[in-house]
Amino acid sequence: MTISEKLISFQDTKYQDFMAPLVPNIPKESILGIRTPQMRQVAKEFFGTKQADDFLQTLPHKYFEENMVHFFLISMIKDFDLCVCEIERFLPFIDCWPVCDQSSPKVFKKNHEKLLCFIEKWINSEHVYTSRFGMRILMNEFLGQDFRPEYLKLVSQKKAEDYYLKMMIAWYFATALAKQYDSAIIYIEQRQLESWTHNKAIQKALESFRVSDEHKNYLRTLKIKNL
Repeated sequence: MTISEKLISFQDTKYQDFMAPLVPNIPKESILGIRTPQMRQVAKEFFGTKQADDFLQTLPHKYFEENMVHFFLISMIKDFDLCVCEIERFLPFIDCWPVCDQSSPKVFKKNHEKLLCFIEKWINSEHVYTSRFGMRILMNEFLGQDFRPEYLKLVSQKKAEDYYLKMMIAWYFATALAKQYDSAIIYIEQRQLESWTHNKAIQKALESFRVSDEHKNYLRTLKIKNL
């Protein structure tokens, strides 16, 4: 049985009805309706097999779940160069936020120096989900010990009209306000983000349990009114 055949065998039309409104920019018929734990299990079952190798070489896929499993397979690759090669081949085919946001390759954590140049390239891409992926990896990997204030500029300078890209910018800065407040608050005080994104970043920070009450009270005063 191939990966695609395995996924089709799990099809659940009721879960498809639940998922379709969450991913409105792709056709409902491209969604099989499979829960994430099942997809992760399929990826684990096939990883390292010839079926998985063949699957990774077959693009584009027909179903949303095939794309999800594709990225789950990539995330398990332990060789950094091979992992990035497969990511770059796959990124142009990503067409929705769940596929973009699910994969976080473990090999990235031990290769931050090599990773940065790719992140910058991805963020600067004109493809919405390539740029979103770059921002998410920057958020996941570089808001901790390896943080540098200039990384905030990479995201703040991105010109975004797409809703899902603007949401990623807001998510990034809300997380930065939780983890690197002193550096991130400058961008909010100086209104360096587009007005909608500025307010959305504040909203998401206010919803976060990682932002202190003191910081939340101050952030409320920085909202842009009368948009």
